[in-house]
This record gives sequence, C-alpha cells and structure tokens, in this order.
Amino acid sequence: MKRVFLALTVIITFLMSSCKEKKTTSFTNKSTNPIVEANEIEKIEPPFWWAGFKNNSLQLLVKHPNISNYSVEILTEDISLEKINKADSPNYLFLDLLVKTSATPGKFNILFKAKNGEKLTQTYELKKRTKKSEDFIGFNSSDAIYLITPDRFRNANPKNDSFDNLNEKGINRNDNYARHGGDIEGIARGLKYIMNLGFTAVWSSPLLTNDMPNGSYHGYAITDYYQVDPRFGTLDEYKQLALGFQRTKMKLIMDQVANHCGLEHWWMKDLPFKDWVNYQEHYEKNKEIWSSDIVKRSSHRRTTNQDIYASKADQKEMTDGWFVKGMPDLNQRNPFMAKYLIQNSIWWIEFLELGGIRQDTYPYPDKDFMSDWAGAIMKEYPNFNIVGEEWSSNPLLIGYWQDGQQNADGYDSNLRSTMDFAMQEKIVAGLKNIETWGTGLKEIYVALANDFHYKRPLDIMVFPDNHDMSRIFTQLDGDITNTKMALSYLAVIPRIFQMYYGTEILMNDFDKPGDHGLIRTDFPGGWKGDSVNAFTGENLASEKKEMQTYISKLMNFRKYSKAIHNGKTMHFAPENNTYILSRYNDDESIVHILNKNEKPFDLKLDRFKELGLDGKVLKNVFTGETITWSNTLTLNHKGSYLFTTKL
Repeated sequence: MKRVFLALTVIITFLMSSCKEKKTTSFTNKSTNPIVEANEIEKIEPPFWWAGFKNNSLQLLVKHPNISNYSVEILTEDISLEKINKADSPNYLFLDLLVKTSATPGKFNILFKAKNGEKLTQTYELKKRTKKSEDFIGFNSSDAIYLITPDRFRNANPKNDSFDNLNEKGINRNDNYARHGGDIEGIARGLKYIMNLGFTAVWSSPLLTNDMPNGSYHGYAITDYYQVDPRFGTLDEYKQLALGFQRTKMKLIMDQVANHCGLEHWWMKDLPFKDWVNYQEHYEKNKEIWSSDIVKRSSHRRTTNQDIYASKADQKEMTDGWFVKGMPDLNQRNPFMAKYLIQNSIWWIEFLELGGIRQDTYPYPDKDFMSDWAGAIMKEYPNFNIVGEEWSSNPLLIGYWQDGQQNADGYDSNLRSTMDFAMQEKIVAGLKNIETWGTGLKEIYVALANDFHYKRPLDIMVFPDNHDMSRIFTQLDGDITNTKMALSYLAVIPRIFQMYYGTEILMNDFDKPGDHGLIRTDFPGGWKGDSVNAFTGENLASEKKEMQTYISKLMNFRKYSKAIHNGKTMHFAPENNTYILSRYNDDESIVHILNKNEKPFDLKLDRFKELGLDGKVLKNVFTGETITWSNTLTLNHKGSYLFTTKL
C-alpha cells in the first residue's frame, strides 16, 4: 500500500511540475512561434492588461536603471507602440500603446535596446475578459453595505501577521494604533455572518500595501498600488475573496485613494517627474529633515471647490496641500499620474470584478481630474457605481458632487453616489434634542425635505457611523432605544444604506470619543482565545445579542422590500413627539414611525389618509404582530415601529 501511495505521489509531483513548465512559454498573438518569457525589467505597471476594452489605449510605466537610454520594440502585431515618453528621471519610460481590436489574449515580449548593444526583454500579457463591461453591476439603493476595517475584524491566518522586510513589525493588540492581525481570510470566514445579518455588500478599507513605519493598519497610506499588503494576504487570496462574493451574489466594494499615497511609496525614492506630487520642491529640498513644520498641509477648506468667490491661493492650499505629513499629495494635473490612477482603478475593477468603488477624500484631488477619472470608469462600465467621500453637513456641497447636478460653474462630476454626512448629523441631533417647534424630530424631517436638492436621492449613501467618526452608540450617549431609532430610519429612507462592523453589537468609543484607534476596535471572536465571540454569540451580553437580532430582522426585511429599494416616499411633519414616513409601490407599503413618547400613546390615523391604508392589515416587522389600520394606533413604548402590508 505504501508503494502505491509513493508511486501516486511521484506521478502527481511530475504532473504538477509539467504544468508549471508549460506556464513558462507562451505564444505571440497570431503566431505559432513560441516566445521565451523573460522578466528583466525592474518594474512595469500595470503588471498585465486585458484585450477587448472600449478604450483601447494603454500606458505602461516602466522603471529600470537608465531605461530612458533604451529604444523600445513591441514584438507582436496586435499592439502598436504609439509613443515613447521620457520622464525627468532617467530611470523611467512611459509607453503609449494601442491595443488593436484584432488583439487576442496572450503573451508577448517587449524588447529594450541600449546604444551599447545591451538588450532587455520583458514579457507582458493581455488577458481574456471574463464578462462584458455592461455586466459589472454596481451597488445601488437595494443594497445594505457592511463596512470593515480588515485589521480589526478577524485574524484567520496568524502566519501572515508580520514580515521582516516591512517597516512595521509584529502585532500588538494592546496598542490601538498598531497592527492587530486581521486579514483577507478573516473577511472570507466572516462572510456567512455578514450574510445572515442581511447585508448584500461589503466595503473593506484598503487592502493594498502600507509599508509605513507605524500606524499603517488602516490602509490609507498606500505604498504600492498594485500589491496586496502581505499582512492581509496575497493577490490570489484577494481574488478568491472576490470570487466568494460572486458565488454568494454579494458585492465587493473597494476603497481607493486617488488623493495621496504613503511617504514610503517606492516612487518617493526616485520621483519620475518634477511635478509628480504637489509641493514636491519642498519635499526634495528638505526630505532629509522632513517634519510637520516643513510639510505643506491642506487647509481642508473644501468649499473652495464650489465657492464662486474663492481665491486661487485658497484653492491651491486646499487641493495641493498634503492631507497629513506622511501622505504625499498626488498631482493629478500631471497627465502621466492621471493616466496611472485611472488605469489602476480599471485594473482592480476588472481583476476582482468589483461591485463598486468608494473613493476616499473625494474633494481633495484636482476636481477636473476626478471628473475624468469617474467618467472613464463609468464609460467603460455603465452599470457600475462609485461613491465619493464628501464629509460635509451642508447638502449643497454633497449635491454638488453628484452627476447631472446643475452646478453654477457647469461642473459635472460623473459621480453617481455621494455620502450623506448631513443626514447622519441631523438624525443624531434630532434624536437627542428636546421636541420644540424647530428641534427634535423636526430636524430629521427637514433634513429629508432637503432631498429636492439632490439629482437622485436614491443613489446617495447614508450611514449611522463609519471608521472615521464615533460609533453611533457613543454619539447617542449609550441610549439603545435611540440607536435603534437611528438605524431603522436610516434603513428605510430613499438611500443606499451602509453600517460599520460592530454597530450590531453596540461597539463604542466611550473611553475616548472620536479616537480612531478605539473606533476601530477588534471585533470580539475574531482572535483565537477571545473570551467573547460575537460571531457565535458565546459570552455575548444579552443587550448586544438583542441588538444583533434587531439588525438582522431589519436588514433581512430591507433586503426583499422593493418599496424600500425604489418605491415612492411620503412623510408627515412631526406632531405629538412622533414622526411618520412611508415608502410604497403598487405591491407594498411600509410605514415607519419614530416615537419619543415615554408613556403609551394613541396615534390618531385620520391625518394619514393619503397613505391609502384604511382597513388594511399590516405586520410589525420586529414583533411579527399584525394590526388593522383604522382610527388609532397605540404606541406602547418609545422607539421605532416598522409596519408592512406584506404579510
């Protein structure tokens, strides 16, 4: 038996070895002559591309010592070398290629020749697209999105916690700003939990390499735009995660950063152009003594994007200043940088078959570039979606960034979705403030009334909290009832809904409100040895379990309610400490009630005849009980009520 097993092992090993050997040769397009694969160039980006895009141009960044002294030849008929662009640094070339419509997937060689006769060969690949551009479906108002900070969600593979070749070593769960070890495999293992809660999409903070000396866990100081941070996993694991989402009919949303990179990005050691990053002259002159006193920081006055009276000086200080001293501000006005960022986004959409992009710090880059960036993506993928982060409590600013808006300056962002910080702020204020003529529930009512300003309210993303702000439970001073009221209202209004991981178990930052490290606390049960496991419910406090159940009922109801997804909306000005909102279509009506009355209250229903519900039976989504809509409705407790005509 042992001999048979040994023989089988030898055969399998031989077959695997043969398969690997076959991968070392390929065929040039429209040729039967094998090519010899070679990788003699230090870096080429994008690392591969696809045949069959609507836009058939491709620009390759080539980095290699003194590569500007080399001539270039493309060894295939399917690709035309249109132009060779030299950079300010002799170690870069930017190659403008045209991928012909006749191009078929396959590998080909790029030949670099020096004047002294030296030759370098780089094999490049055009891959086959797996689906048509129109089949990339982005997130929309039918989706509920679960936001994750990967390092703090689940550590499924401790073997990838630390690497000797990276600047930040090891993990330290006692330090809120150190790495804790969460990874891609942890997201994959938590997917069933997220699905059971009723969410249809996951937005993960960036998973690309952040090789910074410290505080690199969050992912927003990218040091390689084509590499997965090994502490999260591998490129293949990211791809497998994406395939897992597709199998479960969920959408994977990628967090991208066009405004800045990390100071330790590989190109910061040898910048290709003199204007690759903003205020580059300050960095080049002072990088040996780099400090916060030298860096040109952004003013963060985002209104300069819309202000018709804004000075050019103020506009420059806002867009060109560095977000923080460790994040160089990218100059998207450099055409090669612009092309690089657009291609990078398309590369990840195609490679992972994404269900959307969340673009960080949306108002900070050059706004004309951002219009070009979003336009290029949406032209290639017309059913895709991008949401941009505009952290403002002013609906005028939020609406400015949504495509189709009739802006005074004629600007069109090509951006389908923006983030509704204004609504989030008003919901918190309205629930906490006492009821007067203009405060309390009226603040929430007026906030929704501002939807007249938005081109498409359904495409705006709303949320109770996120990775940059205090947990909603903290914002509402630990009041569970108010937290439920906020969550239920946010889930039913005409918006895309997003929730931060752990909100379903009342995670908070009471000890130090607003502290980013504390906001991004480890999810209990995500680490071996955790005494509490929120994935299974083991040792989870009763009030946290109850909130989990509440969220699950709410999200699973929302998942199948077409009235919430794209129905009409009607609400009634708050009276008697209550606020009633309805979403409806031909097949279903839902009624949502926010009730601040501490004692039982009989709500007279004659005021709501426009809803057309007289005599109809409705079910309470949370309790399963039914009522008949007639003269009055008794509200037995303070809180939120959600009724549906779907029994």
